Amino acid sequence: MNTFMNKVALNTFSSFDSGNKPSEQTEPERFYHGFVLGMVVNMADTYIVRSNRESGYGRYDVMLEPVDKNGKAFIFEFKVLDPDEDEKTLEDTLAAAHRQIAEKRYETELISRGFAPEKIRRYGFAFRGRECRIG
Repeated sequence: MNTFMNKVALNTFSSFDSGNKPSEQTEPERFYHGFVLGMVVNMADTYIVRSNRESGYGRYDVMLEPVDKNGKAFIFEFKVLDPDEDEKTLEDTLAAAHRQIAEKRYETELISRGFAPEKIRRYGFAFRGRECRIG
């Protein structure tokens, strides 16, 4: 997925699309959110796709709940590298996304719907311009 996202970003995105810093003016996180949401929405036959809904102590970016309750559920959190938050690398930003998922307990909604914690996958998406790291 990392290779695919970086290839798409490099060949498709403009720096004007993605911006170059997480500011309130350009809001590049919304651009990435919309892009990934657009890619997963066609999975609606096997997943219930939700965006920006409250769960736990916050609002996750994207959640994929499998229609088949035996399947795996996914939580996505998007972050843009923010040097003001002491993030120097995409790995730092990825770690911040994972901390947010854990601290805000975004899995709460899925657990209340009967999903076992081991069936829930948590993915951070870290972006800097046209670079992406998923983990």
